Amino acid sequence: MRKATVERKTKETSIKATVNLDGTGSYDVSSGIGFLDHMLEQFSRHSLIDLDLKASGDLHIDFHHITEDTGIAVGEAVAKALGERTGIVRFGSAMSAMDETLTRVVVDASMRPYLIWKVDIEKPKLGDMDTELFKEWFQAFAQAAGITLHMETLYGENSHHIVESCYKGLARALRQAIAIDPRRPDEVPSTKGVLGGSL
Repeated sequence: MRKATVERKTKETSIKATVNLDGTGSYDVSSGIGFLDHMLEQFSRHSLIDLDLKASGDLHIDFHHITEDTGIAVGEAVAKALGERTGIVRFGSAMSAMDETLTRVVVDASMRPYLIWKVDIEKPKLGDMDTELFKEWFQAFAQAAGITLHMETLYGENSHHIVESCYKGLARALRQAIAIDPRRPDEVPSTKGVLGGSL
């Protein structure tokens, strides 16, 4: 089992995140932000990554710090659980449809973090959450997890559907990328023999 726990404490937030990459998609999530909890539950369920997340912080200011720091903590836990990434498939992709919305997500678990974000969300808020914060979550997650993440909503109208299709798409693409390749379970998927840096 590839498991890891990360605790992150700053003057702004206190977060503990535990992941099991070889789980069943069970979750226990509490960030203090209802919509973010809903998205993290979707991420866990569709990636089959068990996720236990407890976060608290300066929500009286706004939701930025909790959102960004949960992305960092979950990403760091995923990276820690992956270790040297021996045997993983490395690449994954998903087309995530939700009613009128279609989002394309591509992942390279390469140890070269990068985010391409081509997602337009018209509504400024979902519930009490500023929609601009979702890009911050994906940026923080990609950086901390050490993945290249390309995310593009091809079309869609409902802001809830757009955001949810992004989280579900990440989950399905990441599920592929971190799976163990049965044809080379003891090899790092790179011609260099290590991941990170150049190809």
